[in-house]
Amino acid sequence: MTSTVPTAVHEEQQAAAGSARPLTMFGPDFPFAYDDFLAHPAGLGSVPATELGTEVAVVGGGLSGIVAAYELMKTGLKPVVYEADQIGGRLRTASFEGCEGQLTAEMGAMRFPPSSTAFHHYVELTGLETAPFPNPLAPDTPSTVVDLKGQTHYARTLDDLPPVFHQVMDAWNACLEDGARFSDMQRAVRERDVPRIREIWSALVEKLDNQTFYGFLCDSPSFSSFRHREIFGQVGFGTGGWDTDFPNSILEILRVVYTGADDDHRGIVGGSQQLPLRLWEFEPDKLTHWPRGTSLASLHPGRGPGRRSEGGPRPAVTRLHRTAGNRITVTDSDGDIRTYRAVVFTAQSWMLLSKIDCDEALLPIDHWTAVERTHYMESSKLFVPVDRPFWLDTAVDDKGEPTGRDTMSMTLTDRMTRGTYLLDNGPDRPAVICLSYTWCDDSLKWLPLDANQRMEVMLKSLGEIYPDVDIRKHITGSPLTVSWENEPYFMGAFKANLPGHYRYQRRLFTHFMQDRLPSDKRGLFLAGDDISWTAGWAEGAVQTALNAVWGVLHHLGGGTDPSNPGPGDVYDGIAPVELPED
Repeated sequence: MTSTVPTAVHEEQQAAAGSARPLTMFGPDFPFAYDDFLAHPAGLGSVPATELGTEVAVVGGGLSGIVAAYELMKTGLKPVVYEADQIGGRLRTASFEGCEGQLTAEMGAMRFPPSSTAFHHYVELTGLETAPFPNPLAPDTPSTVVDLKGQTHYARTLDDLPPVFHQVMDAWNACLEDGARFSDMQRAVRERDVPRIREIWSALVEKLDNQTFYGFLCDSPSFSSFRHREIFGQVGFGTGGWDTDFPNSILEILRVVYTGADDDHRGIVGGSQQLPLRLWEFEPDKLTHWPRGTSLASLHPGRGPGRRSEGGPRPAVTRLHRTAGNRITVTDSDGDIRTYRAVVFTAQSWMLLSKIDCDEALLPIDHWTAVERTHYMESSKLFVPVDRPFWLDTAVDDKGEPTGRDTMSMTLTDRMTRGTYLLDNGPDRPAVICLSYTWCDDSLKWLPLDANQRMEVMLKSLGEIYPDVDIRKHITGSPLTVSWENEPYFMGAFKANLPGHYRYQRRLFTHFMQDRLPSDKRGLFLAGDDISWTAGWAEGAVQTALNAVWGVLHHLGGGTDPSNPGPGDVYDGIAPVELPED
């Protein structure tokens, strides 16, 4: 999530960072080097010979589920993947039917920061190509328009914006520095200084767990101006209208900015869904027990990678319950019943409350409370295919004279569209516009409307900003839209903790440490980005998948190589802050 008002890195800090180690999503809650763990030649661990070939259920075929299944397969276990819809989860790439040029739209995740190093391990493994994503004012974005209260500002760089935007940037920098020790934490994250990270973060968690994002801004002298807070909320750092995030915990925001998750985004050429689909088919060079050429696809014979009616993973899970011997029994929508010693659950946790008939004995009661209290953000998008990147044409004034500006720009506004992204594939080639990308209340405004109705409102809104641009004449196909809160197997885009939810999140994240649980509550491992500290980021999906893999190996009597300790092996030294319950 790059920014119109840049994130809190002063120029001198940026210069100093040039020679420093790169920022990664290393902590702050659980500073474990997942990237080093993945890169180590000893691998992620092993199980006793007697356990080789043991089936392990993996519920959910999103990125977390496919990563968990892939790594379990490499250790010699047999993952059995269940997926209700299609492989990819919120890495969902849709195609425009009947359009020239194989155009695609990223309905879910579409941009990934370089700090997501565990995620990029799999991007590189599967040979995917990335390209800069055209966020507002990013170096590779030709131009940006900020439209607020009927006033339109055109910019190629931040310097082109009026002074008030610089004032807001300075206020955000000062707010983070004074209220969250930004420079100290970023330095510690770069250097992977675990004691320093824990010292800073422990104090902030105790101080800020009950604070909203907006309250944090209001408490800062640098943000005493309501007008500055309003501008920051409407076009500040991130995708644009971050006022929709104002009710959430400030801890959620700090995790993002500390680790550079909001900067230098890249998209996956051809679509992000390729990653889980390629992992499904990928044949690792090094694996235990299975013959060379084994893949997740080959372990699900006769089932291709499409929707369940076309084959692929096992279909939707409809029931989970415990049976004798502390086994977990899984019933799917085909009526098939199978029993496992270990199950990794990677679907959004609300599925345990609604779509799946669950035995209450699956989880301790405090974990059920945490699942119930999970707070999801709504999100919607609408894409249209166009004949070419016409926005790169030079605009003309009412006399037909060139203005020196692009015809259209990446657009942030307080109008209904909020964020508009222009996605080209090269000069004169068919292209795509994301007419609108919205969150929370802004997303709910679109919910009653179908795709064509949404498009009409969006074109009217953009027509107010670009009165001389006929977007409609360039549209070559029907719009594609999504509202994640209305998707039956998601019910929201991603988790975003409210103030006071830190304890709930800690219970979910640490669930893979099951030696601490009663013996009759073990064997089910929660994973997925809503279990992570960085929900909404693919990195969190990968990290929790790796935690679950460690948990399964440990549960089955295995473990890691001493030269490459896993997250559970070093847990006691880096465990998340534990706040008192009384």
